[in-house]
Amino acid sequence: MTDKNRLEKQFAFCLEADKEKSIMRQTRKTDGVSKENDAEHAWHMALMCILLSEYANEPFDVLRAVTMILIHDMVEIDAGDTYAYDEAGKQSQRERELKAAERIFNILPGDQAQKLRALWDEFEEGETPEARFARTLDNIQPAMLNNATDGVEWKNHNVKLSRILDRNKNSAKGSEELWQYSLQNFILPNVEKGRIEDDR
Repeated sequence: MTDKNRLEKQFAFCLEADKEKSIMRQTRKTDGVSKENDAEHAWHMALMCILLSEYANEPFDVLRAVTMILIHDMVEIDAGDTYAYDEAGKQSQRERELKAAERIFNILPGDQAQKLRALWDEFEEGETPEARFARTLDNIQPAMLNNATDGVEWKNHNVKLSRILDRNKNSAKGSEELWQYSLQNFILPNVEKGRIEDDR
């Protein structure tokens, strides 16, 4: 027999997740005009994880990584999106996101709340094979879109190469091959075009 209270909590969480569609990011979609939202970002990363998993540095559980990817930005429903190069916003980011994780994951029944919160924490810590690969994709997906839109957001935010390299300092831990591809095909061509300032 169905536990009605459990099912109601699960549907409440699914409904809450819909709010991710309203959290806008700074990355533009390939049309070069509209910006993606958190749900689109998560879906895109999940697809990339399935397709590009063969390039991981080490074997990993793809479904676990995909689950991690799908929930990694849910905290932004409350905390808002913090742009990758917003140093002021980063000062309070962790505190805002921890508070959000406590509320949002606890909408679920206890066992699922604990499981998803543990996966979110694992992504944040970035120490398992799944988390390392997921975090690599979290850096490469926006770089791919920034390149596809002629580096307009890098240019608009006056992003310097040193900051991009610092943000990606752990990207090779998930996949050396994907990081090198991103560097050579997405990032450095925009340095050559003047979209990214070379401050090395």
